[in-house]
Amino acid sequence: MAATEPAARAPFERGIRMIHMQKKWWNRAWKTVLAAGLSVSLAACAQNQEAAKPSESTQPAPAAQPAPSTPQPEQAEQVLRLNNFTEPLSLHPGLITDVWSSNVIFQTFEGLTRIDKDGVPQPAIAETIQASDDLLTYTFKLRDNAKWSNGDLVTAQDFEYAWKWALDAKNGSEYAYQLFYVKNAEAAFNGKAKPEEIGVKAQDDKTLVVQLENPTPFFLELTAFYTYFPLNAKVVKEHPDWAKEAGQDYISNGPFKLTAWEHKTKLVLEKNENYWDAQSVKLAKIEMNMINDANTELSMLENGDLDWAGAPTGNLPLDAMESLKEKGLLEIAPKAGTYWYEFNTLQKPFNNKKIRQAFAYAINRKDLIDNVTQGGELVATAIVPPTMFAENEKGLFTDNDVEVAKQLLAEGMKEEGYASVDKLPPIILSYNTEEAQAKIAQAVQDMWQKNLGVHVKLENQEWNVYYENVKNGKYQVARMGWTGDFNDPINFLEIFRTKEGNNHTNWEKKEFADLLAASSKEKDTQKRKAILQDAEKILVDEMPVIPFYFKSTVYAKNPNLKDVVISGLGNVQYKWAHFE
Repeated sequence: MAATEPAARAPFERGIRMIHMQKKWWNRAWKTVLAAGLSVSLAACAQNQEAAKPSESTQPAPAAQPAPSTPQPEQAEQVLRLNNFTEPLSLHPGLITDVWSSNVIFQTFEGLTRIDKDGVPQPAIAETIQASDDLLTYTFKLRDNAKWSNGDLVTAQDFEYAWKWALDAKNGSEYAYQLFYVKNAEAAFNGKAKPEEIGVKAQDDKTLVVQLENPTPFFLELTAFYTYFPLNAKVVKEHPDWAKEAGQDYISNGPFKLTAWEHKTKLVLEKNENYWDAQSVKLAKIEMNMINDANTELSMLENGDLDWAGAPTGNLPLDAMESLKEKGLLEIAPKAGTYWYEFNTLQKPFNNKKIRQAFAYAINRKDLIDNVTQGGELVATAIVPPTMFAENEKGLFTDNDVEVAKQLLAEGMKEEGYASVDKLPPIILSYNTEEAQAKIAQAVQDMWQKNLGVHVKLENQEWNVYYENVKNGKYQVARMGWTGDFNDPINFLEIFRTKEGNNHTNWEKKEFADLLAASSKEKDTQKRKAILQDAEKILVDEMPVIPFYFKSTVYAKNPNLKDVVISGLGNVQYKWAHFE
């Protein structure tokens, strides 16, 4: 804990206590968050309360130290070397969607709040936060010393501009829906309200007033998420391509600044001396390599060329897992995330629900975890992680239910007029080029062949190409998944509210969307939970995605590296990191 944090925390906690007294249901929600010791770090991609630990049994994931048998050079400088796997899709806070992009943004930008080492939102660019009695209006007072990396002051107008930029549909922000908790935000995004009607207003340079559609217990976690980060309005307006390269136009307001970007090779971040809390930042530089081979990544760690290998932004070789465990080098922590395969429900034969169910039931998840991934994952036969819905450890259907799968396939084929399995359209399973994804896909290919008699062709592309194809519906079955952005089950379910945004399946259902809408208005926490569980049952029954397992964070690191903060969502912060 940085020396300056306790003083900064005090007024914020008093404000939270004030909020607690105002609404019992809000109080219950926050007690859940605090009791869980949430290691939620709103990061993305995706992050969510992917983690948000409402479950008391789940503890924050400390950046544990591997046994010193891994050779490491002496660290004379405060320079962190890690793997960021691949070229970021974007380094614009309003456009990013993936973990590798968000890993950069969470170091270079900062919101009104930041998730601290204990998983609790604390004041960041906002120095004080006040909530109205009805919890529908928040007033944020910004720090006088909050600056951009070029020395400009961070203003309330920068936040208003950024939020409205994301809510302008023509800008293509896939995460714009994260702002829909703000009054009239969704209406404005859909062209049914004017930008000036959106409930965010810069009262003056240092005062931001936000109005919400409904009381939102996780709102102060959302304000630590990248869609809520500010943009330097002047720079963005004058230089529309500001986020495509490192240089004087790439202006940020976080602990680090982007100083070099060798595309598809390396990113370099350096300490931002203009950051308001620069005294807490010990690292001078972060070098983010882009290595998409897990064996190379592990070898570089063992040779002292990297300080961190594995999750959340890299990968360890699956065939090295057992050896790393035996040597005491493997660190595994639960993560609020779900790995799944997506169906394009417009592509035959997966326009049929029973055929989708058949393919889902014919997978042996336990075998996949025990013999392929080996990362301490949990079998998932539901969508929302058990860190949010504890009941989901048992799931909503039976794993490896082959006989039921065969029956459903036969019924689905009859409905669609397929006389036999060999009359089905060709089945293509797509995944991004990576050892782990290839091994999972090969195992699933074998299961579908053995259990259903279906021949499946495998197809892979480099991540950026792969993701564009999935996003544009150019796939039949594709590997994907979700890691929570904030601590609430809605984050996993709202993806599928409509066909747009992060829902690439082309599936939607009015009954499901209506339940999500009802949950946003329900103030009783238990009733709200029941509504969301009913929605999840619809989603799992319709099966636009096949859940495989609940994720874990698996990594190894330089034992001299201290105070890297990993949230229960799998997000990582280097603000406090340093070498001893």
